[in-house]
Amino acid sequence: MKTTEVTYPEGAIKVLDKGFVRLVDVMGDDESIVQSARVSYGKGTKSVSEDEGLIRYLMRHQHTTPLEMVEFKFHCRMPIFVARQWIRHRTANVNELSARYSEMPDWFYEPKEELYTTQSAQNRQGGTGEQVAHAKEVAASFVKTQTDSYGEYERYLGLDMRRELARVNLPVSLYTEWYWKIDLHNLLNFLKLRMDSHAQYEIRVFAEAMGDIVKEKVPMAWKAFEDYSLESIRFTKLELEVLKKALKGESVNLAEHIKNKRERGECLEKFKTLGYDKITLE
Repeated sequence: MKTTEVTYPEGAIKVLDKGFVRLVDVMGDDESIVQSARVSYGKGTKSVSEDEGLIRYLMRHQHTTPLEMVEFKFHCRMPIFVARQWIRHRTANVNELSARYSEMPDWFYEPKEELYTTQSAQNRQGGTGEQVAHAKEVAASFVKTQTDSYGEYERYLGLDMRRELARVNLPVSLYTEWYWKIDLHNLLNFLKLRMDSHAQYEIRVFAEAMGDIVKEKVPMAWKAFEDYSLESIRFTKLELEVLKKALKGESVNLAEHIKNKRERGECLEKFKTLGYDKITLE
């Protein structure tokens, strides 16, 4: 089986073992948000501090239309299974590498050994920090399966089989590429979800790389995003009722206020983040 050298375009931020994120273009900046909000042109007579205050007001009150005046275009390479999570955010323009027309290189995602952990009993979408038995052998099995699959793909191509069919048995660990263009409002929504600690590691690291780029290009908007969204806590109506009692110094039994066990666990986690531990779970 051939081995294709892994290459990266200029300016790419390397992510995972063979992936990358690269900023291709950006239209607009913090000033563009301010201009749109004021429905005016040029710098005007407002000071930078007033501009930042306006951006923070917009973010704080979720007046997000002016954020749509800024657009980012990225070039990314990621495993197919990551792309399938990513594409769920349907507010972007996407053009992906096609295996119908192109011969796919033998680039597969090979997770680090410490990432082979067991399934969480509480969260169907997540895992524990406990490593699976025989993790080293499992990692080797991953690579063997990928090698065998790609060897068959090469054999099909050698038979002059059409590429659109030869690709069918390739695993979702294969790397794909795309150009992804999105406005700032929807990009921040994407980053809010995918930079969260509960997001799958393999997509979270891509979001973090993109976040570094966005922070550099729109620093005022990013700081407001951090303060009012990314690092904020959202409370439900039931949780606010619990919070009101807690602030009065009253002892609170969550089961009396929140019937769903999973919701109680989520509420408890939020209160622990606030440093309040006087609430009982059951």
